[in-house]
Amino acid sequence: MLLILKLTIVPLFIGLITLVGRKWGSSVAGLVGAFPVVAGPIIIFIALEQGSEFADLTSISVISATACLLIFGLVYSWACIRWSWIFALLSALIAWFILALTLAMTSPSLGIALLIAISSLIITPLLLPRIKSTTPPNTKLHDLPWRMLVGALLTFTVTTLAGALGEVWSGILAVFPVIGLVLAVFTHTTLGSTHVTQVYRGMVKGLYSFVAFFLTLTLLLPETSILIAVLSSVVVAIVTQVILQFIARSITKN
Repeated sequence: MLLILKLTIVPLFIGLITLVGRKWGSSVAGLVGAFPVVAGPIIIFIALEQGSEFADLTSISVISATACLLIFGLVYSWACIRWSWIFALLSALIAWFILALTLAMTSPSLGIALLIAISSLIITPLLLPRIKSTTPPNTKLHDLPWRMLVGALLTFTVTTLAGALGEVWSGILAVFPVIGLVLAVFTHTTLGSTHVTQVYRGMVKGLYSFVAFFLTLTLLLPETSILIAVLSSVVVAIVTQVILQFIARSITKN
């Protein structure tokens, strides 16, 4: 069952994000892409297989590793302006690995992990390239199967490695930018660097609910059943995103 989920959930979600981007633009695609469709199932299965205590420590690692997701997108967004996708990808992966290694060596507590995540979410939009929003292009979907295939292979590889490396690296690898990588590379090669930045501006907004999901999971796993903890985390994540969208629209109107 786990193997089937690894090979189906993420590719299907990548297909959905691609269609969303075609309809409503790269920013909305990034927003949807921030949903914990990779890390969420990984932590749930870790909880079922390794127990709630192991999953609780892994969730703390996931929260701090949100910064790794953001630095990947930040470096790729700048690198793709001047370089081809392969050099932009290598630069972003190197930045991701350096920060991931630093977090793995320090193993931050929940409070520090939350501080790292929130600080990264606040700072990243200020550091992303300044671009003008563009309307969604009428792109063809000929590369959709390739996007889904790459997503499946990356998910399988990352989750296989995560299970053998302990709770800290399990959490960090659970937040490996599988969807972000696929979106960045294919958006770069088909739409250009401007749309890559739009994707990551949208993703930053969505990652607040990502952090809310894992914070709730971390707090509830030691106190209640896995099912209740997961369902509560989903509700909190949705409510967080609704509140943020309401605040954003209110600011825009004013």
